[in-house]
Amino acid sequence: MEWKASKYPIGTIFFTRGKHTRRCTVVDVWTTTNRAGDVVKVEYVATHDLAGQTVTGRYPVASVDMGSPELPLPR
Repeated sequence: MEWKASKYPIGTIFFTRGKHTRRCTVVDVWTTTNRAGDVVKVEYVATHDLAGQTVTGRYPVASVDMGSPELPLPR
């Protein structure tokens, strides 16, 4: 199986689009594979704060692309 590297690493910060923008942080990367083992879909799991609680959501690559991503600083 060939691994397709994700475009954004964990820790990337981006903003959602729309009337109420949210500052999200990528916490995980999910991939979907077919029977041949090829990666056919990549989704990012990101969190944001809402009324003092942490909300987790799934975002496609295009949402992160349009959200002015800020890559984390290397250690």
